[in-house]
Parts: sequence; C-alpha cells; structure tokens
Amino acid sequence: MSTLKVTLRAGEKIFVNGAVMRVDRKTSIELLNDVTFLLESHVMQAADATTPLRQLYFLVQMMLIDPAEADTAREAFNRTYPLLMAAFSNMTIRDGLMDIADLVERERSFDALKCLRGLIPIEDAIIRGVRLPSTSTYSEARVPAAMGARS
Repeated sequence: MSTLKVTLRAGEKIFVNGAVMRVDRKTSIELLNDVTFLLESHVMQAADATTPLRQLYFLVQMMLIDPAEADTAREAFNRTYPLLMAAFSNMTIRDGLMDIADLVERERSFDALKCLRGLIPIEDAIIRGVRLPSTSTYSEARVPAAMGARS
C-alpha cells in the first residue's frame, strides 16, 4: 500500500471515488489506500468537450468521476474510438489513440486522461490548419502501452 499526499487550495475541488469534495481552506490530505481521484484542474466540463479528442477525454473522465456509470461511459468510448481512428491521419494521434484504448481496456483511465491531455494540443493545431512537424511533444510524455508493441 502506498500513500499519496495531495495539497489543495482554498475552494478547490477533488473528485474521489465518485464523490465531489471542496475544501474551505488550503489543506493537505493523504490518500492511504487505492483510490480513484481527479483534481479539479483536470476535470473537463461538458460544455468544453467541443472537439473529438475533448469528447473522448470527457468520456474517460466520466469513468473515473462516476463509477456507477462507468460501464455506460466505456460503451460510448468503444463506439467512439473506431470513428476517431478513421477520422485522424496524424500518426501521433493515431498511436496515442491506440495507447489510450489499451489503457482504458486495462482500467487505467487516469493514465488515459494523461495521454489525451498530451494529444489535445496537436488536435488544436490540426483544427487551426497548422502544419505539424513529423515529431511532436506527445511521444516524449507518452505512457507506453506495452514494450515492443509498436515502434
């Protein structure tokens, strides 16, 4: 069992196992057992899910925030994933989507969100019509799905 210490600012929210908590003053909490949590700064509001990858982020986030509805969010993810694979030709995004699908399959939603946060700036650049270099910052921050799975 590992301990994780989280420091929160006054008024900040933390989502723990589906419960939303807000602290009234700066505080630190220690999570003494395995727990699913998200800090407020990583929570996307439904109104902000305005692009395909942001919508995928929102679905994965719902798996963490609302465990009672995780199966529904997972089903929506499984319907959305192949559509995104067909829609994107950018290899960094496609590789990232494959990693994210693997992480979701292994119930590592927090890591999938981390990968998605790395892909969203690339998607934003594509939407703006910016020509991207052949490499991107995503590959440096990427969580490997499996050793030797792909180059």
